[in-house]
Amino acid sequence: MLNLRFSEFEFECGTDEAGRGCLAGPVTAAAVLLPNDLDLDLLNDSKQLSEKTRSKLRPIIEELALSFSVTHLEPKIIDEINILNASIKAMQESIIKLNPTPTYIIVDGNRFNPVGNIPFSTIVKGDSKYMSIAAASVLAKTYRDAYMDRIHEEFPMYNWKQNKGYPTKEHRAAIKKYGPCKYHRMTFKLLEG
Repeated sequence: MLNLRFSEFEFECGTDEAGRGCLAGPVTAAAVLLPNDLDLDLLNDSKQLSEKTRSKLRPIIEELALSFSVTHLEPKIIDEINILNASIKAMQESIIKLNPTPTYIIVDGNRFNPVGNIPFSTIVKGDSKYMSIAAASVLAKTYRDAYMDRIHEEFPMYNWKQNKGYPTKEHRAAIKKYGPCKYHRMTFKLLEG
């Protein structure tokens, strides 16, 4: 059972990202402000949910949230500032777009940089402990998957519809055969495991 709140602050938002370990496509982050009386049993860390359940949850989260926001950061930016900084930047940008402005931030993971002077806590495995982080993980994952499905049409040889840009054997074999494209992260080891 997930906890609804971490702090006593009125507008506590959760944030998480998806696609950090991918060889292609954006890193996608979401931030979510949930009402204090939310009851959503289905909600869990997106990695624990089936694709079908995530797809079912996305419109429910969007409808019930006080505010939510999603940010994609392109491979070019990931290559310029590295994946950790890009993940943090995507989360920060998502938080900045929330209205009302959060009064507290809980972050999945152990690294984060402040957003203005809003207090925050990093929580390892936060997506399996707190509802707002779990909700953010579901939005980040579903929005990123939809993005990968879209660019799959442009470059079907990499089969992103299936692997979503993760370093599968098949994805690496396609990079070896066809070379990388504009959606690949050039600073990542594209060919070796």
